[in-house]
Order: sequence, then structure tokens, then C-alpha cells
Amino acid sequence: MRASFPRTFISALSVFLLSGSLFSQEKIEKYTISGYIKDAASGESAIGANVFIKELLKGTTTNQYGFYSFTADKGNYQLAVTYLGFEDHVQEIVLDQDLRINISLKTKTYIAKEIEVSSEKTDKNVSGSEMGTVQLEMKQIKGLPAFMGEVDILKTIQLLPGVKSAGDGNSGFYVRGGGPDQNLILLDEAVVYNASHLFGFFSVFNGDAVKSINLIKGGMPAQYGGRLASVLDITMIDGNNKSFHSEGGIGLISSRLTLQGPIKKDTGSFMVSGRRTYIDIVMKPFIKETSAFRGSGYHFYDLNTKLNYRLSDKDRLFFSGYFGRDVFTYSNKDSEFKVDIPWGNATTCLRWNHLFNDKLFMNTSAIFSDYKFEFGAEQSGFEFRLFSGITDWNAKADFSYFPSNLHNIKFGANYIYHIFVPSNASAKSGDVEFDLGDIIKQYAHESAIYFTDDFDVTEKIRINAGLRYSYFMQVGPFERYVKDLKGSTVDTISYKRFEKVKTYGGLEPRFSIRYAINKKSSVKASFTQNYQYIHLASLSAVALPTDIWVPSSELVKPQNGIQYAAGYFRNFKEDTYETSLEVYYKTMKNQVEYKEGSLPEDNVSDNADNSFTYGNGESYGAELFLKKRTGKFNGWIGYTLSWTTRQFPELNDGKTFYAKYDRRHDASVVLTYDLTERWSFSGIFVYGTGNAITLPVARYVFEERIVNQYGDRNSFRMAPYHRLDISATLQGKKHKKFQSSWNFSVFNVYNRHNPYFIYIATTGAVQTQDLVVQAKQVSLFPILPSVTWNFKW
Repeated sequence: MRASFPRTFISALSVFLLSGSLFSQEKIEKYTISGYIKDAASGESAIGANVFIKELLKGTTTNQYGFYSFTADKGNYQLAVTYLGFEDHVQEIVLDQDLRINISLKTKTYIAKEIEVSSEKTDKNVSGSEMGTVQLEMKQIKGLPAFMGEVDILKTIQLLPGVKSAGDGNSGFYVRGGGPDQNLILLDEAVVYNASHLFGFFSVFNGDAVKSINLIKGGMPAQYGGRLASVLDITMIDGNNKSFHSEGGIGLISSRLTLQGPIKKDTGSFMVSGRRTYIDIVMKPFIKETSAFRGSGYHFYDLNTKLNYRLSDKDRLFFSGYFGRDVFTYSNKDSEFKVDIPWGNATTCLRWNHLFNDKLFMNTSAIFSDYKFEFGAEQSGFEFRLFSGITDWNAKADFSYFPSNLHNIKFGANYIYHIFVPSNASAKSGDVEFDLGDIIKQYAHESAIYFTDDFDVTEKIRINAGLRYSYFMQVGPFERYVKDLKGSTVDTISYKRFEKVKTYGGLEPRFSIRYAINKKSSVKASFTQNYQYIHLASLSAVALPTDIWVPSSELVKPQNGIQYAAGYFRNFKEDTYETSLEVYYKTMKNQVEYKEGSLPEDNVSDNADNSFTYGNGESYGAELFLKKRTGKFNGWIGYTLSWTTRQFPELNDGKTFYAKYDRRHDASVVLTYDLTERWSFSGIFVYGTGNAITLPVARYVFEERIVNQYGDRNSFRMAPYHRLDISATLQGKKHKKFQSSWNFSVFNVYNRHNPYFIYIATTGAVQTQDLVVQAKQVSLFPILPSVTWNFKW
């Protein structure tokens, strides 16, 4: 028996190998089609274009660099490309070998009778495995009513279900119960830490420099990490590599100009875009020389730039950058008091695309991000400065592998070196400098690796499964100030340069599944777990530049979020209408808030985390979305029903309370209508439950002083927020090389006095027995008309 076993095994193995050889000879030959899709007029890459074989109805979509790759059986086919706003492209191919096919699409010329027919018949809403993902087009955003004529990407995404605004004067946004620090905002892969100008009135993104916007609020893919709530991925335009062009606009408060053109025709291009407000310049002549406020003012400016160069059909380089600043100055000549408050972001990114073969694509990036805030005051020779910020040095490599039509594999690694500068201060009087302690900086390393596969199990079941491992280490130099129960420093622990202070790490599984009921409808479900190692500490109910970023430490644990989501998706009338209903439940651990009574200056010469307290959060809700994609009349309706709570042992007596951005009902209606080739109209209506705030419930007199007695945290609701905006756009007469348009907008048409904040005012006195206490509401914007002239040549 022992001697016969090897011979039996070898015989069986020979039969198996022979049968495998015969099977492989009968196996149908398969070949790969790959290449790049771009705009024929400008050379811009087409992101999300559909590339497929008409006979098989099988294909793929292009990535953010316009690259596609898929595999099909040997044969003669028609290769088709569709992309919204461009003519369909169809060509005959003989697939008897691997093919590299680069395609340039022509812009579609719309005729009034044809405008109701779209060049893109897509069912991505139903067929894709992703959930909570929305892609927006700049053309549509630019057609919407704009506050003071400024096109605002962040205000537009706040019109989507599950995304909530903090109200007027704030471009911060809250996604599915998460805070503003839980949104990963990327501009050409670089993190933007403060995305607003003018204390939140405008966003930092110049619409003329932006090509695509992708928002992910649920089912976050494994290539993204470091935040709990959402990803806002914004891509800048590459620049026209065919010919030189310029475009811009002149509005009531700001102007902008964009220049683009080829470095070498069909090979490389550049783009430079600038924007500046001029309220300070316009108002200056109206302020008298004798005025005490002569020299006060405010302005902001942005500069976007991008270069790209194709080294070969397999290699391409990109360099992009952003620099923006807000500058607020106040000067009172009578008291010799001056204040200057500059703040802003700076980012740069160098990327290299490399195509190893038709199935393996790589992008490597070196990224720099910086955010700084500074407050300076001077009076009678005494100077005081308060400053904070965060700086990142980032390197990453991402790979896309297309082994077959059934699988789309992505994997990669990411590393970030963080430098945190919490609140620091300096002071001097003349030549005398006051010792306020050393400038406190904190340093940390953050890294991650990931793998994800988007694949078809059957024709009805599609799965996106991924796993991410993240690691975080705070390092020296660092000094830990140990406090007693009274808040006094009792010990100091010093860490040397690069010495480990604290480490964290963990697995982050990501999973989503789609089951196709039929070609028009599907159900989906997802599970997402995230770790967030950096935190934004804020004393205000709205995002302000004074908020500070801090790392996870011995005291601050990483935030941990788990989200479950499910939804039903259905398209109507050949995918003209998209509808979805999604429900979600999310838990958030290790949330950060300031302790009761803490102030920003408490962080000076101290560890910022000594002022924090920690707790957990919970959020759940339902989102309804109806969108008409094409035609003369299009837009969307969104509605969100949600609950968001927090529980901190040291806040609100340990009782659960509603988060400050909890909003029970949130609805938006966005409509656009093309009346003629020259006239188009749009309107926006929004409604939201009032923000949750804390107000006194009683007052009493103690030693001739009025003492407030507050109720439960965030137990009072401000009045509901609602507003109607309208706009009209008139296209100028078309010329061969010059185009122009006028945009007329009215913000807050029916002059709704929406609450910005509420304060308690008192008149009279206790002693005279005529004390009157009133809660008064402050509103920001009445009805505001605006006009902007846009041009392009």
C-alpha cells in the first residue's frame, strides 16, 4: 500500500494536468483594451467617461486621469465612449491582441429640439456598488444662484441630503452627524484644513480653476482615511494644451481671472487662476481722513496654479499649488489701537503617473499642506500676538490593477508627517520682550496601507471589499505638563527629538454590496470603520479660524467611527431620473470638546489637551434624493430626517444632549431651466430645523449681581431656517473667439430674517425695580441682489 501511493498520486496528477492543458487550449482568448479619454478642444482628461463594447454592454469608466482598461473576448466589436456634454464616439475594433486606444471627444453642439436628449445614458446610480457618493459638475454649479455673485462649491454640496449647513455666514458643513473636522477636504490630493474665507462667508475654491467635485458621505473606499464623516475630493483643471485661453468675471465684491495654455502643444499645459475681493479698495474713498477707523479693512485672495507634462504615453507629471489669505485689519487712531488678523492655506502637490502595462496604473504624489492663523494687537507701544497652525509633509503611492472585467483592484500606501502649533503667544513693549513660555509644537507620524477590490460575484451581485491599516505615533520634542485636580502643574515630562510619546493603530474594514433587482433598480448596503488621529478643538458653534488642530496623545484617544448604511436605488425613463432612499446609523467614540469655562488663551504655555473633555456620539437618519439629470429642465430635491446626539461624562451632568449641528428636518430644492440658447434660470429653496443652542432658563440676583441659570446643554432651538434664491443668466452673442454672460442673482428673495445667534439683553436695574431681560435674535443677510459679468476668450 505504501509503495503504490506515490504511483497513484502521480497518475492522478498527470490526468489533472493533461485535462487542464486541454481545457486551456479550448479556453476563449481574451485581450485588454486601454487608453486615455480627453477633450479634443482642450486636451483635458475626461473623468468618469463611459467606455464599453456595444455588443456586450461591458466596459468601465475612466479614472481621475482619464485612463481606462478592461478585458473582453476575442472578436470584432464596436467600441463606444459616452460623456455628458460631448458627442458619442463609436469605432470599429478587431480585438485579436491587446489594444491601446486614446480617444479625443468633441464637444456636443446642442440644438433647441435636441437638448432633451443626453449623450450619456448611464445607470451608475443603480449599477455601481458605491453608496452615498455624489459627483457634481461645475457647469451646473455656476448656473445656480450665488451669494454676492461668488460661485461657492461648499454651499452647493450643503444642498445635498445628509450634508448640513451651519447657517448664514458659514461654509463649514456637517455630514451625517459628524463635525467639520471629520470631513477630509482634498484639492488635487492636498488636504485643505480651513476651507473658508471671511469667517465662513465664502469657500476657498475658485470655481474657474475646478474641473470635478466628488463627495463621499457613506461607504468610504479604503484608499481614503484619517476622517470619520466624509471625503470631498476636488480636482483642478489641467489647462488647455491646444491653444491659449482666458476667462474670468467681475462682480460686486470680487473679480477673478484664469489663464491657461500649452507649454508644448499636445504635450504639456499650464493654468493660473487668481481671485481677490476689493471691498477695502471700494470703501476707502468713502472713509474720511479724520475718521477714527481710517486704515481698517478686510480682503481675501486666492491663487491656483497647475502644470502638467506628458513625458511619454506611459509617463506624465503634474504640479499643482494653491495659496490663499484672509487679511482683516482694524485701526482706531483716537486710541492708537490696531489689530491685524491674517490666516490662510498653502498647498502644493507633485504627481507622477506611470503605466506599467495595460492593466497596471500607478500614481505617486509628494504633497505639502499648511494652515496658519495669527492675531496681532498693538496699543501705545505694547504688542501682543497669538498664533496657531498645522503643517503636513505627505508622500503616497496608489496603484490600480485591472486583472479582468470582474475585478478592479486598488492598493497603496500613505505617509504624513504632522507639525502642530496649538495656541502660542508673544508680547513686547518697545524693546522689552515678555516671557510667555516657549513656542509649543507637537510632532506626529501617520501612515497607512490599503487594499480594495470592486468585483462582480454574479450579474446581480457586486461587492466592494477593502481593508486599511493605519498607524499613528506622536514623537518629541515635547513637554507634558502634568496637572492636579485643581489645574496646577505638578510635574513636567520631557521627550527628546524623535522619541516616542504615544502610538495608536488599527484595522479599518470597508465593505459595500449591491444587489440588482433589475436593470432599473437595486438595493445596496455598506459597512465602514474609520480612525481619526487629529482633532479640531472649537469653542464656537460655527467653524472659525481660531479653532486649533491637535494630535492624538496620551490624553486624546483617536476618534473611532463605525457606520452602517442601506439603500434602495431606482432610475426612471432611460436613466433620466435618479432616485434613492438611504438609511444610516453611525457611532463615534472619543469625541473632543473644551471643558466648561475653558478659553483659548488657557492653551498658552500649556498642553492644549489639558483643557479638553471626552465623550461619544451617535447619529442616525434617512435621506431621500430625486434628481433629473438631463433636459431643458433639471435639478434635484433632497430631504434628510436625522438625529445626532453626544454624551460626555463632564458635560451636561453626564446626560445625553443634542449636538449643536443636530437638525431634525433638512430639505432643499434645486431647479434650473434653459429657456433659450441665451437665457437660463435657476432657483434654490432650503428649509432646516433651527440649530440647537444653550440659553438661560432663569436668572436670580446674588449680592446685587445678576446670575444666569442655564438649562440642559443645547436644549433650546432657534427658529427654523428657510430661504429662497433665484438667478438668471444671459449669454452674450457668440463670437468666434470671445464669449460673455451676465448673471443676475437675488439672495433671500422674501427677506427672511434667519437667526445667526441669540443673546440676552438687559435694561434697567434691580435696585430701581425696572429690570427687563430679553432674548434678542441677530440676523445677517436681508434680501441681497448681485450681478456678475463673466467672459471667456
